[in-house]
Amino acid sequence: MADSAGVLFEALLSLMGRLRGEGGCPWDRAQTHASLKPYLIEEAYEALQAIDEGKPGPISEELGDVLFQVVFHCQIAQERGEFTMAEVLQKILDKMTHRHPHVFGTAEVADVREALGQWERIKRAEGKGDGSPRSALEGVPQNLPALLRAQRLQVKAGRVGFDWPSWTQAWAKVREEVAEADEAISDGNTARIRAELGDLFFSLVNVARLLDIDAEDALRQASDTFTRRFREVEATMTAEGRKLDEVSAEELDHAWEAAKARETSRGGGDRA
Repeated sequence: MADSAGVLFEALLSLMGRLRGEGGCPWDRAQTHASLKPYLIEEAYEALQAIDEGKPGPISEELGDVLFQVVFHCQIAQERGEFTMAEVLQKILDKMTHRHPHVFGTAEVADVREALGQWERIKRAEGKGDGSPRSALEGVPQNLPALLRAQRLQVKAGRVGFDWPSWTQAWAKVREEVAEADEAISDGNTARIRAELGDLFFSLVNVARLLDIDAEDALRQASDTFTRRFREVEATMTAEGRKLDEVSAEELDHAWEAAKARETSRGGGDRA
């Protein structure tokens, strides 16, 4: 019979302590919160890739790697007298219980929208620890990927009523931003071009969000499509004994369209 999750979690904590202890791994012993930052991000993205691929085995493995990073940070903090895993677990248990009064208390919500609205109200009421109120935009890290950060900021603002009524109004705003970007480009003012293109990107994220499209995923898929087709163009040129930098723009465009047509005929592409 398999061990319980609790027993296995204790075993993981013990393993981490041994890796960091006397006679443990030199690399693990040398790590700090700062040095581990890239690995936490990397493991999170590997988990996202596994989720996109939709295979339970890899998802399980990658989530384990993310959990290991959490355990790693808690071990370092415990050694430094900062906090323990028990404190981390208690905080998240208390937080989730407090923010779900419709589950653990007597409050009632009718749907997802009401549940999210209640969550935001409770979170703002909790304050920031120094007595000051939380902003409705609290909790969106500045170092998130830009598209993801834009979408999270818009979601947060939308939960307190600051939002477009529908995607059609947001799309009209995109058209307005395109015109302003066109003017900026015509003027040749680099600072204004940067600002207007930023506004255009932000507006496009709004439209995607209101159409229930994740902007980060949409751009990631577009990048994957570009990579796949570009490599097919490279393969075509290699098969013909030619180098990309020696081929005319017109020939490259023809090869690109051919690659796109082949992908579409196989049912694996769009018409972009």
